[in-house]
Amino acid sequence: MKMIKFALMLVFCGLAFTAQNQSATGSGSNKYNPPFTLDELQKRHFLFFWELAHPTNFQVPDRYPTDDFSSIAATGFGLSAYLVGAERQWVTRQQAAERVLNTLRTLKNLPQGDQKSGAAGYRGWFYHFLETQTALRFKNVELSSIDTGLLMAGILSVMTYFDGDNAVENEIRSTADFLFRRVEFDWYMNEHQRMSMGWFPERGFLCADWRGYNEAMVLVIMALGSPTHPIPADGWDSWCEPYYRATFQGQDMVNFGPLFGHQYSHCWIDFRGIQDDYMRKMGIDYFENSRRATLAQRSYAIENPAKFTGYGENIWGLTAGDGPDAYLDHNGKRIFCPGYAARGMSVDYNEDDGTIAPTAAIASMPFAPEVCMPAAQAMWERWPVGPYGFFDGYNETFTDIGTSPKAQKGYPFWVDKDYLGIDQGPIVLMLENYRTGLIWDLMKRNPYIVKGLQRAGFKGGWLDQVDSQKLFKGIAFADGEKAKINYDVPLDQHSFTKREAYTDKDGNSLPYNLLEPWKQKLDGSKQYPLVVFLHGSGERGATNHDHMKNGVYTFCEQDIRERHPCYMLAPNCPKDMHWGGLNDKFEPEYLATPATMQRLLIELIEKMLRENPNIDPKRVYITGLSMGGYGTFDLLTRRPDLFAAGMPLCGGGDPRYAERMKNIPIWVFHGRLDDAVFPIQSQRMVAALKKAGGKVKYTEYSTLYHNIWDATYYNPAVLDWLFAQKKK
Repeated sequence: MKMIKFALMLVFCGLAFTAQNQSATGSGSNKYNPPFTLDELQKRHFLFFWELAHPTNFQVPDRYPTDDFSSIAATGFGLSAYLVGAERQWVTRQQAAERVLNTLRTLKNLPQGDQKSGAAGYRGWFYHFLETQTALRFKNVELSSIDTGLLMAGILSVMTYFDGDNAVENEIRSTADFLFRRVEFDWYMNEHQRMSMGWFPERGFLCADWRGYNEAMVLVIMALGSPTHPIPADGWDSWCEPYYRATFQGQDMVNFGPLFGHQYSHCWIDFRGIQDDYMRKMGIDYFENSRRATLAQRSYAIENPAKFTGYGENIWGLTAGDGPDAYLDHNGKRIFCPGYAARGMSVDYNEDDGTIAPTAAIASMPFAPEVCMPAAQAMWERWPVGPYGFFDGYNETFTDIGTSPKAQKGYPFWVDKDYLGIDQGPIVLMLENYRTGLIWDLMKRNPYIVKGLQRAGFKGGWLDQVDSQKLFKGIAFADGEKAKINYDVPLDQHSFTKREAYTDKDGNSLPYNLLEPWKQKLDGSKQYPLVVFLHGSGERGATNHDHMKNGVYTFCEQDIRERHPCYMLAPNCPKDMHWGGLNDKFEPEYLATPATMQRLLIELIEKMLRENPNIDPKRVYITGLSMGGYGTFDLLTRRPDLFAAGMPLCGGGDPRYAERMKNIPIWVFHGRLDDAVFPIQSQRMVAALKKAGGKVKYTEYSTLYHNIWDATYYNPAVLDWLFAQKKK
């Protein structure tokens, strides 16, 4: 029936957008769409939720017309969208209240438990996707923290909106409150004070956790504001710790590639004028950060480095959404365009295949209406839309329609056949926040959102005007500082470091990862060693995470963190550069003028020593592998005053300068079968150091090739030796 209805609405609305009549040039208006208005745009996306929610369990489909399962996140967006519909009188308040109450009743009554099937959730959390008809766990999907969070954000919005003194609205408030109080946020917390991304009854928690700047900001704030299962306030500091601030397309911002990460939390929380500690130091707020990300994406599309068709000042926007799920031949390259994928662009994220999702630009309307409004209109006048507004994605470069399982037929370029609930929702809510501030104003009156913001350290703006005593009256909040760590939640190796970038006075930049001593063991009155870790040539890149491989995570192992707590600095060398100490033929050569990355690294080390009194200047160590092994020898030669010890792996140095580093303890490693960097390079350097009277040790693995990282760094005796060294 839904497919018949879909086809009839296309005909009725005059939207049969054929290849002969489509307006892909962007000139003039598309006569097969009605004239562009915000009302028409917003209402159509609202109807996705109003008309497509299941008639008996009221859960919102993940996508349409493809009918696979319902999405709890889409249901959360739908709950808030119903409020927009009531305010805009597309439905009555009574109709919206009845729909909301039926949805909440279903969620309350769905079975919860740790069984593998037959349940919709556990400990208050819900599974990512639910079966369309039964609203029980779909196949083997995870108990999702972020999707439950988006559901709960919708639940808190209706809890605040329906404030009438009648049976229906009283039950809405009590049921919404019950559902939120039931969520055991603290159960998801690992020892880093961060929440796991998911749990499976078959295998437990995911090691991946929520940290850094992304879409989960609203989840962490709600967890901090829970009256029953709050997380410690440290959870916000741990969330902020890995932020990666860098300049992209001229915009200084905390980076996150896909635009949904800059939008989802803003659908419910007005971040204008309120700041946490991080934003106070940065001098902006999260709203401004999202504005900068929006402008950067538009700037990228205007630049259009990959020369995709259609990109320009009004056609832009990369975010998570549908794509062709097929190969594209473009500019001499064969590019795979994924089906559903998180497309985006930032300093450390580069995923673009020519697919634009309208929700990316439109849901940024509050941040930058001067560029988002023309984009919304240009897309409306250029592309086909349906009864529920924009389809999820468009790719004008992709023209081999027959190869794409996700394409609508009859168009000269790729048009998605589906709408997606989690992309429809931000359009409805963010347009309303732009127009009236409806959802923002509601959440300013929700005690759990306000409490969460306060515990996260937000101050200023509207938050300082809240009468907390009145808002929290009658609510007993549990003490979040007493929340226990759940040691069943494993740790992700990528979660131990934070990403930064050092920039010199000329604008040259050196990205780096930094590990700090384990917080639980940190003693502010003590000093700790600093280990400088230089990666090899195969790990060069521009993302500031490509290099985090091959031995570097040894320093994150629990026994190492306990026995040898330290700072570990892992800089990232760009693809076309090197650490120094070698020429273009990868032969060791010391030059009087350091390589650019070498110079920046020296400046960064000196800066860290000046600014961090917890780093012991007598225990600065350097180690590196392959290209980093050359760099290690070069730095030891260039600045012997800085280092207490060195450990070069599979590298080489210039024997002519061995005298300079003879007083530094050095342990050299190589694989005898190494055919990438021949062991003669290490052997010559060791011989020169011995001749100079140096403090050198040499280990050559008789059966190993170039890859000796694990054999070396995971040998306890090696690290025990390194951390035992200290300058006199």
